[in-house]
Amino acid sequence: MELKFLHILTYLSLALVASHAALPVTYWTTKLPNTPMPKAIKESLQPSGLTEDKSTSVNVGKGGVNVGVNKGHPSGGTNVNVGGHKGGVKVDTPGGTHVGVGKGGVGVTTPGHHGKPPVSVGVRPGPSPFLYNYAAKDDQLNDNPNVALFFLEKDLHQGSNMNLQFVKNANGASFLPREEADSIPFSSEKMPEILNQFSVDPDSEEGQIMKQTVQECEEPGEEKYCATSLESMVDFTTSKLGNKVQPLSTETQNENTQMQKYTILGAKKMGNNNDKSVVCHKQNYAYAVFYCHKTETTESYMVSLVGADGTKVKAVAVCHKDTSQWNPKHLAFKVLKVTPGSVPVCHFLPQDHIVWVPKN
Repeated sequence: MELKFLHILTYLSLALVASHAALPVTYWTTKLPNTPMPKAIKESLQPSGLTEDKSTSVNVGKGGVNVGVNKGHPSGGTNVNVGGHKGGVKVDTPGGTHVGVGKGGVGVTTPGHHGKPPVSVGVRPGPSPFLYNYAAKDDQLNDNPNVALFFLEKDLHQGSNMNLQFVKNANGASFLPREEADSIPFSSEKMPEILNQFSVDPDSEEGQIMKQTVQECEEPGEEKYCATSLESMVDFTTSKLGNKVQPLSTETQNENTQMQKYTILGAKKMGNNNDKSVVCHKQNYAYAVFYCHKTETTESYMVSLVGADGTKVKAVAVCHKDTSQWNPKHLAFKVLKVTPGSVPVCHFLPQDHIVWVPKN
């Protein structure tokens, strides 16, 4: 048991160290020179993925495995401790965020603000409203903040008011370097092996979420690919759109905002007018996985908004010209009270989603 435990933990530690070598970033700059990396991708890299490593150490001893990255400040580094606490792996990142992978599954805890206690983050299973072949569950209309992100194209103009909430997704999973990601199975057939590798109980909530993510990736239908590394996301996108691409993501002035009225200050159409794009939605998994799909009849916009409390947002909006093939019970139709194929349907992208458009 101890040998098996050390094997899993050593591989997780090595993956972290490899990412600190900025391999995904090097691939990005080589494959996409002079292409700014959107915030959604930066935040899906390991904590030091965009900065030079001043000091990285790996210690394997009686207590387990320890990976430390120091940036010249006692609180500015990243530490991975294995074997020093019950349950599995503990990752402490700058700013006080703790990621634990243990027998109970995968958990993320972020520090409280203004003296409030820490907040434990958990995501329950459920179909994503941004996968267009799934029917909405009844409770999604009531407790899902993404409901408000859908709107009609006729409302996309300066001065338009919308009630919106841009929520920072609790899914803090980071990319693994491609070599590491490719060494881990990713299929329903191998799910028992995958869950065992991450010490996740198959009957736990975390286990069900991971199963659902893989099942969604395996569903037949649209032209899609689930990217398990940044490198594979870049390769899929460029294979569909060419090497001249521009990735876009939603960015907010404040990390989490309340539901409030937003006013559109302006909207700019992005891309080269061929209505093709690749949209990548971050999935719930033990490490970063993005469900990427190519769309042929969409238009993408960068929209500037200001909230009633003064919060400024630069949001990505995607408008679908043809929804005739969507599930008739899709969330958008329930919210907007329209039918498939009747009118263009638009939605803002959450902060951890990315749209890729061809450059002019």
